[in-house]
Formats: sequence, structure tokens, C-alpha cells
Amino acid sequence: MPVITEVADLKGMYRRRVPRMFYDYTESGSWSEQTFRENTSDFSEIRLRQRIAVDLANRSVASRLIGEDVAMPVVLAPVGLLGMQCADGEIKAARAAARSGVPFCLSTMSICSIEDVAANTEKPFWFQVYTLKDNDFMSRLLARARAVGCPAIVITVDLQVLGQRHKDIKNGLSAPPKLTMASIANMMTKVSWGLGMLGTKRRSFGNIVGHAEGVTDPASLSSWTAEAFDPSLNWDRIKELMDMWGGKVILKGILDEEDAVTAAELGADAIVVSNHGGRQLDGALSSIRMLEPIVKAVGGKTEVWLDGGVRSGQDVLKAVALGAKGVMIGRAFVYGLGAMGEAGVTAVLDVIGKELDVSMGLCGRRDIADVDREILLVPEGFSGGFG
Repeated sequence: MPVITEVADLKGMYRRRVPRMFYDYTESGSWSEQTFRENTSDFSEIRLRQRIAVDLANRSVASRLIGEDVAMPVVLAPVGLLGMQCADGEIKAARAAARSGVPFCLSTMSICSIEDVAANTEKPFWFQVYTLKDNDFMSRLLARARAVGCPAIVITVDLQVLGQRHKDIKNGLSAPPKLTMASIANMMTKVSWGLGMLGTKRRSFGNIVGHAEGVTDPASLSSWTAEAFDPSLNWDRIKELMDMWGGKVILKGILDEEDAVTAAELGADAIVVSNHGGRQLDGALSSIRMLEPIVKAVGGKTEVWLDGGVRSGQDVLKAVALGAKGVMIGRAFVYGLGAMGEAGVTAVLDVIGKELDVSMGLCGRRDIADVDREILLVPEGFSGGFG
């Protein structure tokens, strides 16, 4: 097994082992990809303040998110198509998360179904839903999540209309992949990936095919997806979905103070500051720039988390210091999954956890609960905000 010391080690392996269309699906954003790039690069503008001669014995990064004990304030974000990055990818990622003591959130657009993941894992997982037009399908989807014991749902609220991702269009992204001369030639170079796919029956969207009306195969799925998202979404509809669930709810996709306040007043247990990984509105500010203004606007009425650009434990530390209660990681764990399967996801979480712990200590803090803005050197005018 190779020595993994940083997430970048796994990214290189991931690129070599996974077909191009699925690598590009992960490692790209919409339009010019400005927001996609700045989600990561803006973290580097924040510096850490080193302190010495502080008792650093018995350090702890353990925390609580929406009332749940976690080993560190990190969540595996909902990511579609995990089962195309690695055979049975959702099951493997969920197992790795459970072993590391952090929550896993399953995407509606997963390859392994809700029931598959529940049957092959021991720890309850969270479930992500979109705001879709088909109310009957939404009701049944939530009932399925409830039946397997999901303790919370994540409602993605920033996908009323789809941002254009040039690479996905050019690659003809689909699950299972369309067989063209280019895709076949590329997949033939990904031997371990191909052998894994031959060994599983899970190759399409398990939560949708056979569950949504009229969707019985990948061909019918394409037309359903094109019509599924609701461009007329409003706060009343979001509240309706929250009430339909009746349990803990996280709203993901907040990038404006006014929206954050409304979401908190609606009763969300947590909100996630996110621009969908730079995959929706290109030119929007990075998540880390909008974090502090949103934390201030909400004023403690709900938990505020961050999603977007996190590739290290230091990124987690900076987000927590700016007020985030928790952090979602997406691309970072996908690199590990595509590179080494379940072991790769575990390696990513080990790397992030160790770097978070050591960096926190070198900043003079021994408990994540004591981390605050005093450990940071933030450039003047760094934070965004429209208030």
C-alpha cells in the first residue's frame, strides 16, 4: 500500500484509475470554472497564527453536529455517481465514514440505492434530496429513507436550474457510461476500475430507476431527469418538504445572508454555506468568503456549516475558526474512493483528522470547541457579504 501523507497523493492515483468522464465530473465546475477554482485557492489567503508554550496534552477534535457525536466536525457530502467512481462506491464510502466516526450523506443520484447501502452498512446514514416536481416520488423517497432509519435529510436548495458544465456535455456523461469509440478506448486503460464494475450489478441510479414513474431503464431516466427539477421552487415548497420529512433537516446551498436568515427562521437544524462546488453559478463568491457574513447574519439561530474547496485539515480548522460548526467534504473523499476504494476514503479522513489535530495544537488550542478567529490572520476585506 502506498504511503499517503496528503489528499493530493490520492488525487493523482484517482486520475490514473478512473475513466475520464467520471474524473472530469468530479474535477470541474460550470462555465469558466472561476468559482470552482476560488473555492480552493481562497483558503490560502487565510494564515494561521502560531502559538507556543501552551499545554497541548489531551487534544480533541471531537464535536457534535445536529446533536450527533462525531470524531471531528466533518461530513462526507452527498455526491452523485459514487458507484461509477468505484464499484459499489456509496457502500464503501459509508463504511469508511462509520469507521472514522463521521457522518455519511447518501445522494439521491447515487448508484447504490438507499436500501442497498442500509443492507450493507451498520451505522445509520443521512440522505440528500433535491426539490423535485414529482411530489409522489418525493414522498415515497422520504418514506424509504425513513424506513431504513436515516436520522436526517439534506435538502439541496441551489439546483432549480442546472449550471452548464462543459466537460460533462463533451464527455457524454451518463451512468452506465455510453459506449462510444472514445469512451471505450479510455475505459480499456482503466483495468482495475473495469474489473470492479464487472463484479457488480449496480451500474445505474438505484434510487430512481424502478421507483420514479415511467423510469425503468437508463434511457427513460435521461428524459425524466431533464424534467425533474422544479424551477418554480420557493420557500413554501422547501417548508413543505421539511414538514413532509418531519425530522432533522439540513439545507444545503446557501450563499447569501438574507437566504441564511430565512432558512434559520424556517426551522432548519443546520444550513450549509455552499455554491455546489462551483458547479452552478460561476462567478459567485467562494464558500469560505461567504462563511463569516452568514454566521454573523444567522446569529446562532441554527448551525452553520461550510461546503466547498476543503482539501486538508487546515482548511477544516480555518472554517471552524470563522464560525462553521461543521464542514462537508466532497471531492477530497472522491479522490480516495476512486484511487483505493474504501481504504482510500479512510486514508483521506485519517490525513484530514491528523492535520486538523496537529495544526490546532500548533495554533495553541487543544479542543476544537475553543477554536476561534483569534488563531487566524485574515486579509482585510476578505469576507464577502451583501448586507
